[in-house]
Amino acid sequence: MPDTKASSRRYMLVFVALFVAGIGFAGLFNFTLSATNEMEFCVSCHTMQTNYLEYQESMHFKNQSGVQATCADCHVPKPFLPKIATKIIAAKDVYHEIMGTIDTPEKFEARRWHMASNVWKKMERTDSRECRRCHDYQNMDLSEQGRSARSRHSRAEDKGQTCIDCHKAVVHKMPREPEEPEEE
Repeated sequence: MPDTKASSRRYMLVFVALFVAGIGFAGLFNFTLSATNEMEFCVSCHTMQTNYLEYQESMHFKNQSGVQATCADCHVPKPFLPKIATKIIAAKDVYHEIMGTIDTPEKFEARRWHMASNVWKKMERTDSRECRRCHDYQNMDLSEQGRSARSRHSRAEDKGQTCIDCHKAVVHKMPREPEEPEEE
């Protein structure tokens, strides 16, 4: 007859070990997610220096209120599943950096339209979710805006437009749209 007490103890030890390992994995996973949201990580690739210099010239970097939006604030969703999807998709940028596809200013500029278009499409699909964490129609005091901005924001809200419909080059320079291939 098997020793049920020893067997129960083994199962309990295995359960405790798996539980502790799970906590360790979750902690490491969370640490990694947080670390990859830091500005230092984002601009550690040589390629991102172009974007970083443009960002430093924007109101999102330096403004009268001292509030700063970082790369992650604009490019990484807060909800868990969209955040994980974004991180997986962003791995391709690291791949392109390593493979040399965008590792020089010239190569980066050649792909800038494509990369920017992908970001704009994502922002359109999510109704500029990341922008709206700070800029929401409901929180705008239109009376404090200039006449043109007040009118445009009011119309944009009525039309159901999203931030990126008008604000494509608010932080990074507007890329040049590639010329259409000539028809033969």
